[in-house]
Amino acid sequence: MKLMTTLWLLAIVHLSNAQESKTVNYGSLSAGIGNSQGSIALDYFHNWKLGEKQMLEIGFGGRFTSYFGSSQYYETAPAKLTTGSVGPGVLFKETIKANIDSVLVKSPQVNALNLAIDFGYRLSNKVRVGFNIDVVGFSFGQSKSGNYLNGSISSQVSAKPTSFNILGIGDNDHGSLNSLFYAQYFLSDVWIVKAGLQYLFTEYTTSTNVQQFPEANDRFRNKSFLLSIGVTRKFK
Repeated sequence: MKLMTTLWLLAIVHLSNAQESKTVNYGSLSAGIGNSQGSIALDYFHNWKLGEKQMLEIGFGGRFTSYFGSSQYYETAPAKLTTGSVGPGVLFKETIKANIDSVLVKSPQVNALNLAIDFGYRLSNKVRVGFNIDVVGFSFGQSKSGNYLNGSISSQVSAKPTSFNILGIGDNDHGSLNSLFYAQYFLSDVWIVKAGLQYLFTEYTTSTNVQQFPEANDRFRNKSFLLSIGVTRKFK
């Protein structure tokens, strides 16, 4: 998070001092594939080319992600429960297993529309690598029935996608957020194929505070690692 903030500030300084900035736009359609789960994502980014050779690109845009799965476990989400603290320090804290309950959702389906930032670097005329991540937005989807699990105790619950999404640090994240490490290959000056690793958080909020220990909680998160493949169109 600190690295992304630093890069973004450097980009702003560069753009404010530059006499002429070159920009490029990308639109992508991607599919994420995992174990009994998957996703479809549509994004659009407006990037600035930085540096003397303009190989570095930094920009912003929007992304729509639709996640679907089968029999997925959603675990206790708030950082203050998972690690006993909040703030940047959660990255270095171990999960407190005694505080983790879960909700088994048989057919989760979450849609998220988020603003996102993108960092890319052109290794050559044909290859570009990068990373992008959702920052803030909202989620929607139908309510789902699930099975709340706490040790040997289980009960039926109703849950819906957590409506507000915002990027934090680690378990400080709230809602459903998509991020992608990718490599792109330019078939032409316009059409590009890409592959990468998608790290996708989706989150459900139960209709009541089903978890009571160590305090009341209604937010549960699924962390998915998905293989991503897609196609990108470049717009000047």
